[in-house]
Amino acid sequence: MKALLDLVAQHRSGQPVGIPSICSAHPVVLDAALIHARDSGRPVLIEATSNQVNQFGGYTGMRPTDFHAFVMAKADRVGLAREQVLLGGDHLGPNAWQDEPAAAAMAKSDTLIDDYVAAGFRKIHLDCSMACADDPPVLADAEVAVRAARLAAVAERAWQRSGGEAPVYIVGTEVPVPGGAKEELDELQATRPEAMAATVEAHRKAFAEHGLANAWQRVIGLVVQPGVEFDHHDVVDFQPDKARALSAAIEPFPGLVYEAHSTDYQTAEALAALVRGHFAILKVGPGVTYALRETLWALSFIEDEMLPAETRSGLRNVVLEVMRAEPKYWNKYYTDASRLTFDLQYSLSDRVRYYWAHPRIREACDTLMRNLDAASPTGALPLALLSQFLPRQYDDIRAGHLTNSASDILRAGVTYVLRQYAEACGERFSANGSGK
Repeated sequence: MKALLDLVAQHRSGQPVGIPSICSAHPVVLDAALIHARDSGRPVLIEATSNQVNQFGGYTGMRPTDFHAFVMAKADRVGLAREQVLLGGDHLGPNAWQDEPAAAAMAKSDTLIDDYVAAGFRKIHLDCSMACADDPPVLADAEVAVRAARLAAVAERAWQRSGGEAPVYIVGTEVPVPGGAKEELDELQATRPEAMAATVEAHRKAFAEHGLANAWQRVIGLVVQPGVEFDHHDVVDFQPDKARALSAAIEPFPGLVYEAHSTDYQTAEALAALVRGHFAILKVGPGVTYALRETLWALSFIEDEMLPAETRSGLRNVVLEVMRAEPKYWNKYYTDASRLTFDLQYSLSDRVRYYWAHPRIREACDTLMRNLDAASPTGALPLALLSQFLPRQYDDIRAGHLTNSASDILRAGVTYVLRQYAEACGERFSANGSGK
């Protein structure tokens, strides 16, 4: 975590630097992030969420030890030193068990935290902001902080038992809904400065009461609402003027930066403004898997133009069939039957991301890529079709910055988003795309 601690120190010294936090378990997304880090020479922060990876497997089927091994094996394959890979846990707390009584949900949260830290995750977001089944609808700051301190104590014991670097912590109660809002949004109110200060004080007090004064020195970030969010079809853009008081409010707290959630789909200018406003950790999840889906759809349209119907992967139809047959990941979100087919594919909340590991969909993706690789003797795709369906990759291929292969083109679709974040966080690129 030294790289992350150094970055926070740099930021608090006045340099407008930050770090993207990639919240995804998709192999192509991880490859893109790891290769980008290798080529730029910068560390990469990859996070797993509590509903994605937990002691029961989460929706990926991976426990924390599995995810750690999965990411590190990929880093080894692309030639990135493991020391450059920072692993974090996002929304660690009762998020996955909100429908259970608080005592049961927090007991499972204890195990969750222990498993993450023992597995080697060292950036820990302590998120106890959600109400459990027997809680009042909204928890008081003090109760949220007490629960967070309880989990911090578990994390400290797990670290002392397993050794290695000490964990660093993110706290905060004003956490946007993971994966985007369900309802349509017009604008959002940024967290009030006095509410931010009260959150810091509540957590400081709870840590002290739990004998965690040393751990409190490793609290590096606070989650607040900067006024950014997205719903199924629209994005609420960051407006620096409306967050100016919030940005100034953290300056009296040395060693702290803000962590911004739901920054997906923000413009490059907005991302850079967030970093300048002390939102030095920028979380992105659906934004990168949406870029993945977008690129896969474009490749499938190219496949349609190149191959007879009987040999095509049928990827788009397979995805829709599986999602309709197994609606548990979207039925609480997509409630308008008249635009269901549209939302299943194109909603910015990107519920498709929960289905990429499904055997039928995985096989359709593999068939698509095999078909495209075999479509010409060299594996190159027709420039005319790339210009039609993937103009950004077409330009990069023509300029000699990208290899004309289906796998490289797919990864480039994700890398484009990652580069926007990296540039906003202070990374610059040379003409051939390498970081400086």
